[in-house]
Amino acid sequence: MNTGNFPVHGAGLGLRRTLMREVAAQPGNTIDFWEIAPENWIGVGGFYGKKLRIFTEQYPFICHGLSLSIGGPSPLDEAFLHRLKRFLKTHQIRCYSEHLSYCSDDSHLYDLLPIPFTEEAVRYVAGRIRRVQDFLGQRIAMENVSYYAAPGKRMEEIDFLKEVLEEADCDLLLDVNNVYVNSVNHCYDAETFLRQLPAQRIRYIHIAGHYNEAEDLIVDTHGADVIDPVWSLLEKTYQFFGIIPTLLERDFNIPAFEKLEQEVKQIQHIQSKWQQPFEHNIQHA
Repeated sequence: MNTGNFPVHGAGLGLRRTLMREVAAQPGNTIDFWEIAPENWIGVGGFYGKKLRIFTEQYPFICHGLSLSIGGPSPLDEAFLHRLKRFLKTHQIRCYSEHLSYCSDDSHLYDLLPIPFTEEAVRYVAGRIRRVQDFLGQRIAMENVSYYAAPGKRMEEIDFLKEVLEEADCDLLLDVNNVYVNSVNHCYDAETFLRQLPAQRIRYIHIAGHYNEAEDLIVDTHGADVIDPVWSLLEKTYQFFGIIPTLLERDFNIPAFEKLEQEVKQIQHIQSKWQQPFEHNIQHA
């Protein structure tokens, strides 16, 4: 089980600009921590810039990046890394994570593309992660991503993920919805995948909704409510690893804050169910 220190605790929510006025009007909400994409906020001033600074002084924040393109063929964007490092420090961001994918070559491709599951790619990506960690002066977490094709595949997804984490000596942002989506799209058992993950590297969890394109094809949209099988898989995750801070993602079709808060409360409810069994296991370990 994962008994290490976490950057945040409880249940969180991704902060979108459309939510800021509602959140500001309800300071007594039950959200334990917030997540933002730094690319959407670096250099932002005016009303939103001021509000963000107020929020990051009041609440724990983490950052989930969109444009690092850790698996991309082009050199790392050091100008962006300089801006990112200042942003993380200014807002006292507790953890920075990114996608184990790529999204650019000569320019941004506006999508997250799969890295080939090969030993060569492991070495290449791990080296880039180490350089980012050295540049930022901190560990980063890489997220297991959803993917719809596996070009050049010579390894299983779980083996590729574990080898990258080990060789880069970085942390894991575990996206439970992505595990579910990939298990359907690529015909593997989600619980077996979870059991093989390195528990000590998990820093926090993502959970989200998706879209069923067909019986055997799920698209990871973050644009719908979390479905029961994904809630069940989150419970299994707590059963395997203990209570880990968990964040609800909602990027499209964003409802009123009150409805999102209900889903966050569902995370908190599941966490409370597993808190006592986890503490009992720790005492008797």
